Order: sequence, then structure tokens, then C-alpha cells
Amino acid sequence: MRLSHKEVLTQKPVSQFIYQGVCLYNRTLRLVVENEEPWLNHLNKGGRVLLCTWHQQFFSAIRYFRKYQRYHPHLMISPSKDGDIIAGVARLAGWHPIRGSSSRDGKKAMRDLIRKLKKTNLAAHIVDGPRGPIGKVKAGTIRLAHITQAVIVPFFVSTASAWSFNSWDRFFIPKPFSTVFLRFGKMVTFNRTENNEDFESQRRDLEKIMQPELRV
Repeated sequence: MRLSHKEVLTQKPVSQFIYQGVCLYNRTLRLVVENEEPWLNHLNKGGRVLLCTWHQQFFSAIRYFRKYQRYHPHLMISPSKDGDIIAGVARLAGWHPIRGSSSRDGKKAMRDLIRKLKKTNLAAHIVDGPRGPIGKVKAGTIRLAHITQAVIVPFFVSTASAWSFNSWDRFFIPKPFSTVFLRFGKMVTFNRTENNEDFESQRRDLEKIMQPELRV
């Protein structure tokens, strides 16, 4: 039986090839990691941490984030065919994908992610989801932090030299041998609220923290 182009890309050997290629490419980058110690100390003392970033910025962190595999971290990934590729790469990097998005299987995926975060104390979340719009923090990020009582740690990637894609998220890949900054923001705690206005205020507060680091 002949496989489609996307079905070929989701085969395990292909995921391994893509992951090894990404890691090899990332070795050409000069990574500068900033402000990692505070949240790691919080995590190692039993605290819960939710790492949050924009969709455009995860490429440069794939190899480096393998160092966290001992915490058995989870993240939500779209159930699309493109998501299959990303999920395969995530597994090889030591992360456990939970499949779902706002448009498909989102509620179940969120319940699973909540359960796993409560158990392992570390997860990551793409704040603008798989489809955007760019620069918009989705409400699920705040709900996840409320229910699990996790601190939110914004995570940013920046570089002076990169190729940007003509996609909704302006996804970018740093050019070889460039200096890339992996910067963790201050831990943010949002008190749980049932008031819609307070909830929306918290969502906007996180958006204000993260938007200045968006590459547009």
C-alpha cells in the first residue's frame, strides 16, 4: 500500500531522522541560557511549573529541552498530521505529547494535561495554540495554571540572525553559527478566580508580559 506524503513523514524512522537533523543543526548555534535557575529550584523543591512560549519560538529549544526529560514533562500537541511529526520529535526529546487542540479533542487533552502536570510537576504550553492568531494568549493557559496551582514561566527565544517563514506565526529558524538567547522570564502566579473580568485581566497580563518578546 502506498503511503501519502504526510503519512511517510509520520513514520518513526522519519521522526528520528528529523530529530537528529534538528539536533545536529542546533549544535551549530551558540546558546545563551538566562534565568533558568529560579524555576528549576522551585520545581526541585516540589513546586509545579508551566513553561509557556509562542508557537514561533520552539525550534531552537528542541535539543536543549532534552535535559528536562528526567521530570517526565508533558505538552499538548495538535492531533493534525503536522502535529504527528512534532509529537514524534517531542518523544525523542524526552517529552510526552498529549494530543488535542482548541478545535479538536481540546477538552479531553486539557484534562489529561492537568492530570499529568499534577503528577509530574512540569509541563509546557504553546500560548497561542496551533493556529493563532499571533500574539494572542489563549484562555486555556490561565485555566491550566489555576487548576494545577502551577507557576507560569514565560520562555523566549531571540536572535539577531534568522530566517522567518511566511506563516501565521512567523515561525523562525536561527541561521547557523548565530548566537541564540534562551531566556526564562520571572515566575508568574495567578490566583484562581471565578470572576470573568478578573480572569480576562490575568490573560491580558500574561499577554503583556509575552508580547514584547514576539518576533514579528
